[in-house]
Amino acid sequence: MIRSPLNPLLVVSATVAALVGLPVASVLTNILSGGTGTTWSHLAATVLPDYIANTLVLCLTVGVGVVVLGVSTAWLTTMHSFPGRRVFEWALVLPLAMPAYVLAYMYTDFLQFVGPLQTFLREYFGWSKADYWFPEVRSLGGAVAMFVFVLYPYVYLLTRTAFIERASGMLEASRTLGLGPWRGFFRVSLPLARPAVAAGAALALMETLADYGTVSYFGVQTFTTGIYRAWFSLGDRIAAAQLAAALLGFVMLLLAIERLSRGRSRFYDTTARNRPRTGQRLSGWRGWLASAVCALPLTIGFLLPAYLLLRLALANGEARFGEHFFVMVRNSFVLAGLTAIIAVSLAVLLAYGARLSKGLLARALNRLVSLGYAVPGSVIAVGVLIPVSRLDIWLAGQWQDWFGANPGLLLTGGIAALIYAYLVRFLAVALQAVSTSLAKITPNMDDAARSLGLGQSATLRRVHLPILRSSLSTASLLVFVDVMKELPATLVMRPFDFDTLATQAYTLAADERLAEAAGASLAIVVVGLLPLIALSRQISRRHR
Repeated sequence: MIRSPLNPLLVVSATVAALVGLPVASVLTNILSGGTGTTWSHLAATVLPDYIANTLVLCLTVGVGVVVLGVSTAWLTTMHSFPGRRVFEWALVLPLAMPAYVLAYMYTDFLQFVGPLQTFLREYFGWSKADYWFPEVRSLGGAVAMFVFVLYPYVYLLTRTAFIERASGMLEASRTLGLGPWRGFFRVSLPLARPAVAAGAALALMETLADYGTVSYFGVQTFTTGIYRAWFSLGDRIAAAQLAAALLGFVMLLLAIERLSRGRSRFYDTTARNRPRTGQRLSGWRGWLASAVCALPLTIGFLLPAYLLLRLALANGEARFGEHFFVMVRNSFVLAGLTAIIAVSLAVLLAYGARLSKGLLARALNRLVSLGYAVPGSVIAVGVLIPVSRLDIWLAGQWQDWFGANPGLLLTGGIAALIYAYLVRFLAVALQAVSTSLAKITPNMDDAARSLGLGQSATLRRVHLPILRSSLSTASLLVFVDVMKELPATLVMRPFDFDTLATQAYTLAADERLAEAAGASLAIVVVGLLPLIALSRQISRRHR
């Protein structure tokens, strides 16, 4: 029997899947290692209960907050007409451009005792410090508010799509059965949109669990801050890996809950025949109340902090926009650019390999690669550093034996290991965009190319890549923006004396130099803002 030659794209898929799974496997192998050590016993007796309690409180409160804001704004902009609705349709996505840790820096400066708001209140009313009470922003409640107002667009986007695709026929049928607007919402629209709501909430909660900058700056003890402290302050990589494994358990639990809530529900593209009706017109005070409901999260999550950020950056531009600033811009762009190029290139190979494969193996490998996005950056950083540092030490020893000179750390001493961690985390973003676009190309084009004598590589190069050009640009941009904002992995794995915009913003803010941190923070927001505006407006036009 003649065996068919091994598909090289399948080898690529298996290799990439193994590399993506390596950090998670490295973390999981340390669950039981050193469990009775001094560091782990100390953590379990002192701060571990706080890690668990704070993480649970964050998940519950942020989950409720993003669902309430996301569902309410999605319902208003989809099923009603009121002043400013067409602007709110796309503008409500803008808080995604504002990293939660940047929002935390800006509101700390705005709401602290010597900040503009409290200073105005004292001067206007003639109060002293003992005459009034003001909530403390640097607290667990403050962290919850930051996450809610930044992450609600995940729920808004998915839920609005579900309302649009399922609103027209179902709601008309409910009207004929005597259901009013409120009963129709709770008994028809919301149950149909429940899988979308759960998926959006799961995305928001995974971002909450992955965050380091906000909880660290606010002094909230979570698993992410514990991982960083165990690695750098206590110097115990085993304890850091065990905390990372516990955090990974929270993430897996969220994914399981989201999968169970989704059940057998599926999302499919709909045609123009399923467009929603024009919507109930809200006039008078009802219309303005709807506008206020939509304006509140947009103002708190984007407009006000963007104004504060711009004001601080312009007021302190001479101090922060110097040579070091442009070095950080260069570092950030090099990391984000290289990661985007490699991620999109691998995504094309993985997606094309799954397209050519007739079996389930390639698709299963691609799903394994996609799981990397669900793993927090701090977990990936620990999982990468443990095996890569061992490989680095072995390579240095071999180099010493072969050439009689010590080359230092070849992988962890530069940006190679950091880019590897970024790829593990964000390759799924590029793969999703490329796979979705590639699936829309009819297989008849492949058959036509083969009938003209083109092989697989020539078909990809001359047929598919020109069609995929727009999707490849989108995928590159999404990975680029995600890398620019990534903080935990960058803090743990960056080379010595290598700063990016994200690490500089965090370092300056941690030193209470908020005005100086504004320049780096503003650059991060601007990079994420432009593609987000284009994407949100495109979504809005497509559903109109």
